[in-house]
Amino acid sequence: MAEYLPPREFWPKRLYTLPEFATYAPRFNPTEELLGKAVAAGRGDRTAVLFDDQRITYSQLLNNANKVAGALRELGVKEGDRIILRTPNIPPALVANFAILKLGAVCTPTSPLFSRNEIAHVANDSEAVAIIVSAALLGEVEAARENLQTVQHIIVVGGDAAEAKAKGFLAYGELLQSGNPAVDPVLRNREDVGLLLYTSGTTGRPKGTVHFVEELLIVPDSFGKYGWKVTENDVVGGSAPLAFGAGYSSYATIPFRFGAAASLIAKFDPEKMFETIQKHKVSILTLAPTAYRKMLQVPDAKTKFDLSSLRVCTGGGESLTAPTYHAWKEKFGLEIFEGLGTTEMMYVFASNVVSRKAKPGSFGQAVPGYELKVMDEDGNEPKAGNIGHFMARGPTGTIYWRDPDKQRHAVNSEGWNRAGDFVYVDEDGYFWFVSREDDIIKSSGYRIGPEEIEVTLAAHPAVSEVGVIGVPDEVRGQIAKAFVVLKPDQTLSPEELLAFCKGKIATYKLPREIVIVSELPRTPTGKLLRRVLKQREPGAQQPGAPLKTGTA
Repeated sequence: MAEYLPPREFWPKRLYTLPEFATYAPRFNPTEELLGKAVAAGRGDRTAVLFDDQRITYSQLLNNANKVAGALRELGVKEGDRIILRTPNIPPALVANFAILKLGAVCTPTSPLFSRNEIAHVANDSEAVAIIVSAALLGEVEAARENLQTVQHIIVVGGDAAEAKAKGFLAYGELLQSGNPAVDPVLRNREDVGLLLYTSGTTGRPKGTVHFVEELLIVPDSFGKYGWKVTENDVVGGSAPLAFGAGYSSYATIPFRFGAAASLIAKFDPEKMFETIQKHKVSILTLAPTAYRKMLQVPDAKTKFDLSSLRVCTGGGESLTAPTYHAWKEKFGLEIFEGLGTTEMMYVFASNVVSRKAKPGSFGQAVPGYELKVMDEDGNEPKAGNIGHFMARGPTGTIYWRDPDKQRHAVNSEGWNRAGDFVYVDEDGYFWFVSREDDIIKSSGYRIGPEEIEVTLAAHPAVSEVGVIGVPDEVRGQIAKAFVVLKPDQTLSPEELLAFCKGKIATYKLPREIVIVSELPRTPTGKLLRRVLKQREPGAQQPGAPLKTGTA
């Protein structure tokens, strides 16, 4: 697959400073490392996956993965082939993932929100040979079918098997029953492509981010071991889709490296999340900040649900904000250790969880094995408190699939990865998020981060949600425009909201336009989609592929 990767001189510099990284064999199979070794060591009866009332052991998960691998092999899937996953976080998704890896193929999870155009683009860009899709998400795949250039098989999970077969699809359940589990694991080189994740930028089509086989062990051995400090007694829960680096790492790699269990939830709902924590005895919870905020709004949650199993709460994907941190701690007696990572670099590389000393509003310090710094426009490190580009370097790094031009922008001449965020670091070495580079508002010569405005507006007791973007202005270049969702039965004028902000933030940061809206566009994890707000502005340049903009 070397022809799909950028020239090696544009790869990020990899740092293998932790002793765990030296223990990997030159060639190995991730399914054997994460499941096979546990079963061989006599831990097959331990719980591997929890979903609703289901309990799946390590032996059951491995046996099912072997059966599906056998069926896929009969269909002609071979080493290096890309297979798309389009499912919620359900047990068959993990089974399919480990089956794909067992064969040495490349798992390619995709967002449940991708449209037919985006599905076709990802399938053709990755040259996928098969799609495994849940029946509930089949519609957009069917609509994209005539434009799929390399896909030979569409495998449907759930639904009516006869109906799927009548349409020329394959039934996952039948493959699971008929597959021969006697499958030898295909050994891969550490720098072979093992996982392909697609992420959407501000505009344009989804972009493929490459992850090597070794990263499926590196993430558990860095963040899992030194951040969460996972043991075999832990249950890791949350709601990020497997299509995101956060979701894939949290539920498809980290738990299994330590003999722990993954708790799955198909779709986030605040009460459902509380119920899942209680039922599965989740000990490590990882959620987007918006999910925490929605859970804080559940009445009587503190007395209604037993959260005594929780020992660590972490967040990422967008800024947590100090008010959310304090509200969660006050209500449940638990800290949320904020972190920051990118799908490009697979997972979190900065977090408060490492030191267990949170600075509310900061996303912490470097995860062991990584180096972080702030860089100004001239390539220098500014003084503490000054805003610059966030740079990271470690055992994982940004490599784009079939996009050498984007690769050149993502990695500098010293091998540092450009995370795509404006941040600053304080005197104690804690990093603070200001804005995505695409979201920074440049007004009258000032750089304004939308988050500070959002936090200020969200402090009003009548406000439920806020999103702020920069829009063109003939005089100032850009102005801050705020979109505000009010709580039920609340009324408030833009003028009243503006008056509320005055005195709380600098005058030049005040939103010059405030619009009351019924909802904000968000990802499945609840992350605000500012790019969608920008695209809705009059005169905005629209991307080539349509986007799903419904709230999660």
